[in-house]
Amino acid sequence: MRRRPGIGGLQTAAAARDQYRLLGENVAKLRTDLMKEQLATFRSQLEEFARKHKNDIRKNPSFRSQFHEMCAKVGVDPLASNKGFWAELLGIGDFYYELGVQIVEICLATRPLNGGLIDLQELCKLLRQKRKHDREAVSEDDCLRAISKLKTLGSGFEVISAGKKKLVRSVPTELNKDHNEILELAQAQGYVTVDEVERRLSWTHGRAIDALDTLLEEGLAMIDDGHRDGKRRYWFPCVSSISSFGV
Repeated sequence: MRRRPGIGGLQTAAAARDQYRLLGENVAKLRTDLMKEQLATFRSQLEEFARKHKNDIRKNPSFRSQFHEMCAKVGVDPLASNKGFWAELLGIGDFYYELGVQIVEICLATRPLNGGLIDLQELCKLLRQKRKHDREAVSEDDCLRAISKLKTLGSGFEVISAGKKKLVRSVPTELNKDHNEILELAQAQGYVTVDEVERRLSWTHGRAIDALDTLLEEGLAMIDDGHRDGKRRYWFPCVSSISSFGV
């Protein structure tokens, strides 16, 4: 027959558990303090690195992207404010602010053509043309960072994916899965037909017409009826080049 532990035994077990808990808390605190110390050291080294290579960070898009990745790993956001250490040291806050303004200008200028949805690569191409006399080169990563800052202002700007393409939306249009599938299908030729949508996506006629009509109403598609086969083409400027329009 087992003997139950006495009061003294229970107190000893409780004391042991408390000691283990305190030991665990101390180890966790030591680890946290060590991590904070390591992060502080790394941030200091990051600042020194930025001082030494500030010209490369400003002028080289690839170098700038890698610098942003290093910053993210230690919780530093050089774009958090136009004022402060990073902005004064690198001037990249002003750089992205200027990019954001130019992106807004391009999106407004092309909206009558694409309904407020533009291919990211096309946007970057137009942005480089607009900035051809500036010294700083601009990458897609720069465009994405500038757009992310516009998004925080509640300006309606957002990057969405449609197949292999990234599209920049500058109007508060809600696109569902059907709309995205049509945009992905249109990337091959720049347009789709109702028959093609039904065949390639295995949709009913009503589903295809409903989705295409919505895209037309939102200004994202253009109708072309001038073909011998009598089939209506739905063109999507957001997945076609519009540089030739002279924006």
